Amino acid sequence: MKNNLELKQLLYFQCVEFCNNRLLNIQKTIEEIQESLTSETKSSAGDKHETGRAMLQLEREKAGNQLAETEKLQELLTKIDVTKTSKTVCLGSLVFTTQANYFIAISAVELVIESKKYYAISPNTPIGKMLIGKQVGDLVSFRDQEFKVVSVW
Repeated sequence: MKNNLELKQLLYFQCVEFCNNRLLNIQKTIEEIQESLTSETKSSAGDKHETGRAMLQLEREKAGNQLAETEKLQELLTKIDVTKTSKTVCLGSLVFTTQANYFIAISAVELVIESKKYYAISPNTPIGKMLIGKQVGDLVSFRDQEFKVVSVW
């Protein structure tokens, strides 16, 4: 069984890996769109060509927005010091509740360490907002469920 510091470090690194993988996928998508835009030749059906280019440009813009969003997540991760502990839930906290375990960082996939589930959530998510500022023993009501904060690291 990992101690809570090791656990926080593992969760943090999984969040970093999540961002890096997402970034690589977005960059690959942007490259593919660029290739499609440059390789598309003018066809005899001019309107069809223009529509195709417009669709590719929209896809490129969407991928650009995703890229900017992922870079913001990476920046947020740099602000987390996993060695810091607090009595109240804040960015970087590992929170154990009677309902689930949360790592307050970025919204990512469900993380599993030693067959235990942890939810990486942003402090801006509805559940994140409810947990921020809570302490051990506090009750949280979320979506018609009430649960208790068991420990904060």
